[in-house]
Amino acid sequence: EGDVICVFSQYGEVVNINLVRDKKTGKSKGFCFLCYEDQRSTILAVDNFNGIKIKGRTIRVDHVANYRPPKDSDDLDEVTKALHAKGCGVKTPPHTSSDSLSEDDDVPVKKQKGEVCS
Repeated sequence: EGDVICVFSQYGEVVNINLVRDKKTGKSKGFCFLCYEDQRSTILAVDNFNGIKIKGRTIRVDHVANYRPPKDSDDLDEVTKALHAKGCGVKTPPHTSSDSLSEDDDVPVKKQKGEVCS
């Protein structure tokens, strides 16, 4: 988990990570869900990390529309409980007039929660 947070924190503050593990062995299944504080960080991570190689493995990074925390979460700290209650990630601030798109940039961006999967 620490290595994933270290790499992904290049693009913003990581507020939550769920490294999916095998219930019997406790070993990582090779993917995780990661939540940034800011939606812009999520977009940067997806744009810059998807398809790169880290330690000889090509990683896939994408947005998750409806992230649900794991069900076996009885021993959570207060911060994680608050994140689960309100949803992961802080909402992106509204665009200002200086942030408006040019006519060439008319590609819509889906506003989704700040999770990234690798």
